[in-house]
Amino acid sequence: MLRVKEVTCARGGIPVLSDVSFDVAAGQALVLRGPNGIGKTTLLRTLAGLQPALSGHVDAPEDELAYASHADGIKTALSVTENLQFWADIYGNPVPDTIWEAFDLADLRMRIAGTLSAGQKRRLGLARLGVIGRKVLFLDEPTVSLDGFSVKLFAKWLQDTHLASGGIAVIATHIDLGIDAPEMDLTPFQAAPDAGGAADEAFL
Repeated sequence: MLRVKEVTCARGGIPVLSDVSFDVAAGQALVLRGPNGIGKTTLLRTLAGLQPALSGHVDAPEDELAYASHADGIKTALSVTENLQFWADIYGNPVPDTIWEAFDLADLRMRIAGTLSAGQKRRLGLARLGVIGRKVLFLDEPTVSLDGFSVKLFAKWLQDTHLASGGIAVIATHIDLGIDAPEMDLTPFQAAPDAGGAADEAFL
């Protein structure tokens, strides 16, 4: 279970979202909605422990959390296989045999990552989620650069593999992934314009 209780988060020292609360049970996902700039990325980074909350509490085991942003997080000089093996070794896991077909990478195993298209790089970046073994995923626009077929591949992996095995996902996205998940509009949690904050905080 992921429990988020009255979390207030800031960008550049200025509160952007206040008193955000929700629960996500094992095997479930939550889709975050809201206009650009409302604070979806800031909230996800805060929940993942990459920046401190101004207030509130996140109840989840720290060693089970992972955050994936717009960046693919791949090493361009390594092959597709070497990239996935790199991340698997860091987390002490094997590379699942199913990962290649799940992300349509079987024919790209020996390709140098730097020669891949934007969509192929994105699929490789997302495939890292299948080797690190983290149960709670915070995903920030995970389908950027993906075509419709690849979006469906990712959604299938998320639903049939990650969630089906008891994982949790909190996803900020503007598109319909086609997964069975409730949506949460962050607009009601937007911090008041005069909310206090320390403007000297490093911009995150």
